[in-house]
Amino acid sequence: MEWNFFKDKVALITGSSRGIGCSIARKFAFSGADVVVNYRKAGGKSQEQGELLCKEIQEMGRRAYLIQADISVRNSVKDLFHDIQECCGRMDFLILNAARAPFKPLERLLERELRQLVETNYLGNIFCIQEALPLLEKTGGKVVFISSLGSRFYNPAYPLGTMKAAMESAVRDFAESLAERKISVNGVCGGIVMTDSFKVLRQYWEEIDQIPDELFVQPDEIADAVLFLCDPASKGIHGQTIVVDRGLSNRLYRPLPKK
Repeated sequence: MEWNFFKDKVALITGSSRGIGCSIARKFAFSGADVVVNYRKAGGKSQEQGELLCKEIQEMGRRAYLIQADISVRNSVKDLFHDIQECCGRMDFLILNAARAPFKPLERLLERELRQLVETNYLGNIFCIQEALPLLEKTGGKVVFISSLGSRFYNPAYPLGTMKAAMESAVRDFAESLAERKISVNGVCGGIVMTDSFKVLRQYWEEIDQIPDELFVQPDEIADAVLFLCDPASKGIHGQTIVVDRGLSNRLYRPLPKK
């Protein structure tokens, strides 16, 4: 990556108080960027974790801003970007990481759950891109969407995969429609990532314990791919979603681990 390219630039990572988003925020700060940490609900554990993350980033010598916003609500997104303009004056990188969905089959989703699925994981990301355009256009900014293998492969209790697939198509479309504005749009599709949600996933995917340890992805590996797509070294990548899964999806058949 280009030396000092990220210094003094500003990155917004939605849903970044924990998990993959938290790792991405740390990686940007370590690389010299200032970071906007976003969380959905005020007064809860996410706010507490966001405050700790901001303190950690500030101890690295970078600026960190903690901003509450529910991306599924258009006016909340407008307020988010107004606050970014006020406190930072610019934005170079928009990382669409926030996600929210129940673990249950599509056919069992209640109407409110279906609406939440679409409003947070599709509409919310579109709202963010739309509101970010004035800032990103000034900096020739980058947009990176965080997807998952659920966009490509069936999981009986993972309706979020349908919205990830929709957003991967949106990544392609935005890459084309925003190219004249010099805004880059790409995605990172993570495999089985070792975050706190992994414990929940195990309850719905019995065979997951049979997958070799070397095929599990660490959050830092997703963060590395995100920073690469934000770096000038990736200038030849346009409208693509890069898979980071340690090769898990390369083949249908794998022998069981030897005991």
